[in-house]
Amino acid sequence: MARLNYVELPVRDLPAARDFYAAAFEWEFTDFGPDYAATMTGDTDLGLNGDASQSTAQLLPVIEVDDLEAAESRVVAAGGTVTLPIFAFPGGRRFHFRDPSGHELAAMQTDPAA
Repeated sequence: MARLNYVELPVRDLPAARDFYAAAFEWEFTDFGPDYAATMTGDTDLGLNGDASQSTAQLLPVIEVDDLEAAESRVVAAGGTVTLPIFAFPGGRRFHFRDPSGHELAAMQTDPAA
């Protein structure tokens, strides 16, 4: 069953954002290169995306699915619009889409080897 498992925030200054959330909530982050850091609790985690080329206008809810290609097909068939095609990232693959109300979300599938 698909579940909301991640929220990603676009950030302009990754170190400052990471330091803020660590200080404010005592969250620990794992760095994934110079432009990305995330909590790794296994619950609903928070990602901080400092890559301007992937920046979204708002926070990005991420839905975990078992079959990414099937989810993409269902999103399009249901009236959604893919805004960023399937791409790989450390730990899995995902795509971004807008729902009919204009909200941007992502669907992701974890890498079983991760």
